[in-house]
Amino acid sequence: MPAHRYALIIPALNEAESIGPALVAVPRELFTQILVVDNGSQDCTAEAARAAGAEVVEEPRRGYGQACQTGLTKLRAEISAVAFMDADLSDDPADLTKLIEQFEKNEFELIVGSRVRGQPEPGSLTPVQCFGNRLATWLVRKAWGARFTDLGPMRIVSRAALQQLDLHDPDFGWNVEMQAKAARLGLRTLEVPVRYHRRRFGKSKISGTVVGSLRAGLKILWTLYRCWRAPLAAPDQPARGRRRK
Repeated sequence: MPAHRYALIIPALNEAESIGPALVAVPRELFTQILVVDNGSQDCTAEAARAAGAEVVEEPRRGYGQACQTGLTKLRAEISAVAFMDADLSDDPADLTKLIEQFEKNEFELIVGSRVRGQPEPGSLTPVQCFGNRLATWLVRKAWGARFTDLGPMRIVSRAALQQLDLHDPDFGWNVEMQAKAARLGLRTLEVPVRYHRRRFGKSKISGTVVGSLRAGLKILWTLYRCWRAPLAAPDQPARGRRRK
């Protein structure tokens, strides 16, 4: 028997072309619940997701973090771990299997798919993204000693850890807030190499423009500063030491 019941949350904004193929490629036998959070799309993203068999949640308030937070409010009671993945087929849904195989060992509370350590398709990560990843993960290592290489969207986190992390960022800072707070709390973390592809449908909401990339970079730095300055609620139990491979 699996150690966990998994949910998959996929935030989506105007991804009608990609969401269907992305859902078809998800290893569905691993998930008890699959949620697509339609973040105010102006196309037929929600209809395409329903047609592909996903449970669709409407969240008109824009923001990646806001969509993720809304998805979390719709989890079934039996869910004990949550995976996240983007809707644009840049992530390879087949890699969810690798993350879950590691999570099933019950040795980690957060597993992040590292595009940097994996097989990124040439051009899939822009120079601005690569620089931002290196800077942000260096700052996390300097501040809290956790060695990450990426802020990639594909990840799995336990439901108990999510409650402890108490995430708030409604926008581009969601992923780095999760990793920074996990590092501060001493949660057991792991990176798993994953594949990453160039976007073939639609337009990126972050890296597709210089302004979008700069906004995302500034938000990530501001989020790290807030995590460094703000006090964290004391966990119910002493934090356990991190284990990495």
